[in-house]
Amino acid sequence: MEAGSLLRSPIPWTPKRPLRRSLGLTFPRPIRALNSDSRYRGPKPQRNWVADWVSNNDDAVRSLPIYAGSASLLAVLFNRTVSDIALVADASSSQSRADLLTLGLAVTNILAGLVWLSIRPKSISKVNPEGIECERMHSNLPNTLLSELLWAWESLSDVTCCRSLVIVYDGRCILQIGFAAESSNGDGKAVSVDADKLMQGSLYRGVMKSGVQSYLANLYLYPGKSELPFLPSNTQAVILQPLGDKGITIIGGDTVRGFTSADQAWISLIGEKLDSTLAKYVDNPPLVVQDPVFK
Repeated sequence: MEAGSLLRSPIPWTPKRPLRRSLGLTFPRPIRALNSDSRYRGPKPQRNWVADWVSNNDDAVRSLPIYAGSASLLAVLFNRTVSDIALVADASSSQSRADLLTLGLAVTNILAGLVWLSIRPKSISKVNPEGIECERMHSNLPNTLLSELLWAWESLSDVTCCRSLVIVYDGRCILQIGFAAESSNGDGKAVSVDADKLMQGSLYRGVMKSGVQSYLANLYLYPGKSELPFLPSNTQAVILQPLGDKGITIIGGDTVRGFTSADQAWISLIGEKLDSTLAKYVDNPPLVVQDPVFK
């Protein structure tokens, strides 16, 4: 057979699959829509009914030991009355010893209930700072430094309970913004920050010596609050954040224990960033303090 005739002869071929599958002609399957009334069937949060009931009936729960102790005391007296045993008997008998033990437990329950009623957790709420709003900063601040200082203030005031911010660096007050104490002169101006006097105080020296953040959760309990006369008189909490070894950031809050552990960690990072930025301008000529600008 010649080669040309072999090439011209048809080669038998039978597909094993249907033509439409080999060509990729597949027809879409009908899609059934979900019922509009179907609900979420996944795990649901569980409620603690006991905790909810206790929180809704706080007074009744605190009085339960008194009721239990009183009922126990009456039960012991009733038992001795109906059992033909004298109210005062020899303590050597087993019945008398059991009654004395029961009386002691009943009295303990009554006293515990009285303590629960007298000691209650104090509700913590925000306070309105007693002062005026001010914005004081050095003049001729570079735009980079100025924008970063304002960013730090806006971030802290928006996210945390911060209402006052003071930054002292290299012996100078770089920034005083937010609420401040009103001057006693009656001129409607804020008390300025005396950087030299602040650096001589025990709060500043203690923070700079330790090199770590100091959190005064309840400023009212600390006698060192007299070293911060520029803050509003009703400032509830203060964070003293060192800026390296040359400065400090003073943050005043409007809530007792209002700064959480996450806030404290975040403020530490902000302090490191401010220290890095401020260190670039320490070697520059001293900045001139501008007149206070109030808003």
